[in-house]
Amino acid sequence: MPPPDPEQLPYLLDFFPLQDAESTQISHFFDELRAGRLVTSYCPPCDRLHWPPRVACDTCTAEKLEWRTLPGRGKVFAFTAMMLGAPMGFEKDLPFVIAVVEVEGAPFKVLARVDDAKYEDMSIGMAVVLKVHRLRDGRVFYRFRPA
Repeated sequence: MPPPDPEQLPYLLDFFPLQDAESTQISHFFDELRAGRLVTSYCPPCDRLHWPPRVACDTCTAEKLEWRTLPGRGKVFAFTAMMLGAPMGFEKDLPFVIAVVEVEGAPFKVLARVDDAKYEDMSIGMAVVLKVHRLRDGRVFYRFRPA
């Protein structure tokens, strides 16, 4: 029996959240991602970028946050490969690379899948760029690929 398509998984097992303005207050993040841009929330009073994007600052609780565009480039800080035990619906993708990426110009690191790369070809410090992963139903998610 083939594994289920991630787009057909029950809601609680779906790794790609509802992304429209009626479903989430961070719909702007997904809209920008569809346009090929990586953005995140920024708190002016704290002068702080957040990851993941949020609707309130976790430091001062301000709710009037702004959106800031990130360059969509970074360097691999650490990496591994998913060889076995992939989440339901992703078994057909095995093996795949997962990396901690130091995002250029950001004070945080992002955990993401790295497409178009084999584990053997990865290295610490390797340059990567944003890759928008598009699902058939129009939803998107961020990944990276070698630069």
